[in-house]
Amino acid sequence: MVLEARAFWLTGPGRGELRMERLPDPGPDDVLVRTLVTGVSRGTEALVARGAVPASEHTRMRAPFQAGDFPWPVKYGYLAVGVAECGPAALRGRRVFVLHPHQDRFVVPASAVTVVPDDVPTRRAVLAGIVETAVTVLWDAGVMAGDRVAVVGAGPVGCCVAVLLARTPGTRVTLVDVDPARASVATALGVGFALAAGAPREHDVVVHASGTAEGLRLALDLAAADATVVEASWHGDREVCLPLGGAFHARRLDLRSSQVGTIPPGARRRWDPAGRRALALDLLRDSVFDHLLAGESVAEELPDVVRRLAAGTLPGLMHTVRHAREDPSCSA
Repeated sequence: MVLEARAFWLTGPGRGELRMERLPDPGPDDVLVRTLVTGVSRGTEALVARGAVPASEHTRMRAPFQAGDFPWPVKYGYLAVGVAECGPAALRGRRVFVLHPHQDRFVVPASAVTVVPDDVPTRRAVLAGIVETAVTVLWDAGVMAGDRVAVVGAGPVGCCVAVLLARTPGTRVTLVDVDPARASVATALGVGFALAAGAPREHDVVVHASGTAEGLRLALDLAAADATVVEASWHGDREVCLPLGGAFHARRLDLRSSQVGTIPPGARRRWDPAGRRALALDLLRDSVFDHLLAGESVAEELPDVVRRLAAGTLPGLMHTVRHAREDPSCSA
C-alpha cells in the first residue's frame, strides 16, 4: 500500500501551500499517526514564516521533523496531536503528542511520541510544547516560595509560565502586557495583571516573553536589586539594544537565557526531554489552560492562517488547525 499525506510548506514570506507527498513505509519501531489537531506557535513559527531565522541559527533552530531548509521552502511546526494507527501494541489507537509540522499523516519513531492522558482534551494537548517551554523557564528562574514575580508578555508562553508560577506557595504573580484585553485572560488564569506603562517594580524574578526589545527593557526595569531576569523570548534576526549602563550593574541583576532545546543544568540529573514532555501533558489535566485556546481553522485554511500569523493579525492566543475528526472509539 502506498501511503500519502498532505503537508503544509512555507514557500516565501507569509506564503505557503499544501502539498501531497509519499510517506515511508513504517518500520517495526515506527508509528503511523493520523493527525487530529496541530497548533500554530505565535513565537518561533511566526519568525520562520517571516524568514527571520538568522543564518547562524539555521541548524540549531531546525524542528525535530522539519523538511527543507531555512528560509524556504520549509515544512515547519512542532505541535501535533493525533491517533497512532499502527505501531507497537501499547500505542495503537491511543492519542499521542508529537513535535511534528502541519501534516495530516506522518511516520515517526515510536520513541518520538508521547501518549496524551485520557482526561486531557485533544485541543488542549497541543499546548504540550508550550507548557514544556514554561516548565524549562521555571527551572531556569529558580523561583522560591513568597517571591514577587512579573511575567512580561501575555502570549501563550507567558500565560503558561504565569499559571505554573502561581502554583508556587506564596508567590505574587503579575502578568504584564501592552494589550488591556489580556487583563481578562490573567483573571481567568488566577494571576494579577498590569499594563506595561504602569507595571509595579521591585520584583524578585522577572520573566520576559513578549518577543520584543521594548519588553526586555521593561523586564530589566521591573526587577529589584539582586533579581533574576529570565529571557524566554527568541528574537530571530532582530538585534536588541539594552540599557546595561545606569543602574544595571549597581543592582547586580542576573540576566539569563532560557531555551527549551536543552534541559537546564540543575535539572539534568533527573529529567530528560521525554520526561519533561510527559510532565507537560500531565500538567495539562488542569482545565485552566483552556483559556489559552482561541480560534480554530481547518487544514485547507493554513495558507491564510500563516499569512495572518506573519502579518501579526492572527487574533487570540493559541490558534489550532483541525486535520481530522476524532473517532469516539479512540482514547479521548
